[in-house]
Amino acid sequence: MSLRGVPYSRRRGNLRLNSEFVRLLRSFRARNASKLACVAGGSVARNDNSDFMKILILGAKGNLGQQLVKVFTAAGEVIAWDRGEIDITDRELMLKKISEVKPELVVNAAAYNAVDKCESDDEEYDLAKKINIDGPKFLAEACLKTGAVLIHYSTDYVFDGRKKSGYLEIDEPRPINRYGKTKLHGEKRILELSGSGLKWYLIRTSKLFGPKGQGEMAKPSFFDIMLELSKTKKELEVVDDELSCFTYSPDLAKATGELYESGRGWGIYHLTNSGRATWYEAAVELFGIAGINVKVAPVKSEKFERPAKRPKYSALLNTKLPRLRDYREALREYLKK
Repeated sequence: MSLRGVPYSRRRGNLRLNSEFVRLLRSFRARNASKLACVAGGSVARNDNSDFMKILILGAKGNLGQQLVKVFTAAGEVIAWDRGEIDITDRELMLKKISEVKPELVVNAAAYNAVDKCESDDEEYDLAKKINIDGPKFLAEACLKTGAVLIHYSTDYVFDGRKKSGYLEIDEPRPINRYGKTKLHGEKRILELSGSGLKWYLIRTSKLFGPKGQGEMAKPSFFDIMLELSKTKKELEVVDDELSCFTYSPDLAKATGELYESGRGWGIYHLTNSGRATWYEAAVELFGIAGINVKVAPVKSEKFERPAKRPKYSALLNTKLPRLRDYREALREYLKK
């Protein structure tokens, strides 16, 4: 997917987020009040003949995308596109190719998530804006024109981390780093088209782990990094003042398919595995489950010089969907593979 060299017109640093996002979300709720009030019993039109249902998955070779392909293959014909097949920052190309394929469902697992590079490098920030803002916008426009349902993923980093009790789907986002700002603006681009008839699900998730994807941009998870470090080190220092939820990519992919099939109302959903943990607490659980003898020492985030600030508390609260299993149970399964 050719990403560099695509013009980007927005002025750097001019990302006005909160008040407009809240206005868009309130407007969406007002227009869909009856549907949202009976989410559990609501229905969304589906193609009854799943054998001929077309599902387009973007970012198909990534950590999540690879799991989505496995899940949705059982639902119909899956078209799996990655960087080599599509440039999500090219509006005309997106519209042309999606119009040709005519999918019933588009699942966007393509994203820029190099948090520190985005913060410290202006070129990387421009790239993040193209992928995380323009990409969802162009996808939403194409889905609106073709009538496809759009499923898009976002992050706990749209929140500032001041709410220690955890974040609801309706809470106001306040990102504290560039990456979070680009993801929130991507959300906003989708919300802007909700009033025009766009059919959409926006799923916020956090701290993915699971089998590594085959794509060139696929990265090892936190747990993979910890396991690799334990091969050469007997003592590790791990951040203990950033608390969130971990998410097993096969569980997230399965829950995504179940959300689509459920017929629940369009809107924002939070999906993570159950259980909260800091990086330190998760590392202790990992080595305990794996039976690896390594000393883990808790440290403050300030111990490591990282360009981007992270929210201290960013646990996502799921109030709309069945809860996923505890992340430790999922971790045990992952380690057995």
